[in-house]
Amino acid sequence: MNPLGLYEPGTSPLHRFGAGWKLLALLVFAIVTFVLSAPASLAVCVLAAVGGYAVGRIPLRRVWQIGRFLIPLVAIVFALQWWMLDLARAETISLRLLASLAAANLFTLVTRVDDLVTSVERALSPFARFGVRPERVGLLVGLTVQAIAALSTIATQVREAQRARGADRSLPAFAIPFLVRTLRHADDLGEALAARGLGDD
Repeated sequence: MNPLGLYEPGTSPLHRFGAGWKLLALLVFAIVTFVLSAPASLAVCVLAAVGGYAVGRIPLRRVWQIGRFLIPLVAIVFALQWWMLDLARAETISLRLLASLAAANLFTLVTRVDDLVTSVERALSPFARFGVRPERVGLLVGLTVQAIAALSTIATQVREAQRARGADRSLPAFAIPFLVRTLRHADDLGEALAARGLGDD
């Protein structure tokens, strides 16, 4: 199963909240995490994001799948930042990343892509007179959200293949196939959009 970016049906307060308001809340949360720099404050942001999974009544199996993907990723970032910079900045960067990714993934779990696209198009419709194309922006937002699922699927499949080959600890054994498959996915997506006449002005 794809651990990230997959809508989890439910009737929680987060599921019932409007998609546009959830997107705005996510943007505000992301801004707050990047404004804060104290590890203690960022740890509170992480706890708030984790608490959102309880409010959204996300099943434990999904939380475990998410944690199994995010925690090693953040651990690698922490180790690299500690090596290149220092411990304090490594803590700040890693906590920011963890809080932002946890909140962004929660958003995808409690929000249908169609609802999000509709909300974006409706919000931007007054700006159409100024040359803004709401349907294009809505499509871009929808593709961005779906990209989370696609990249997560690729990462999971590459990781499983890596383990099957006994190369669990090899960074190149993960990074190179992941990069190749990501570029291939982007190329396929570009061809699909071109075939539908999107991007042609």
